[in-house]
Amino acid sequence: MIRLEVGNLSGLIAFFIAIMVGPPILMAIIGFAIKKNSPNGAKICFIIGALYLIIGLGICGTLMS
Repeated sequence: MIRLEVGNLSGLIAFFIAIMVGPPILMAIIGFAIKKNSPNGAKICFIIGALYLIIGLGICGTLMS
């Protein structure tokens, strides 16, 4: 039986960080872009981005530790 060795995992850590903070940043940019035309939509984008950030930091942070 051949053992599999785990090599460099820096790409996996970068992937988790991108999943944690990428979508909330995108939602904030979208929120600022539509703030003038649709303030209620912008508020929803900000709330969804904040919730995603809190949940992402909790789940991905737990997986990385």
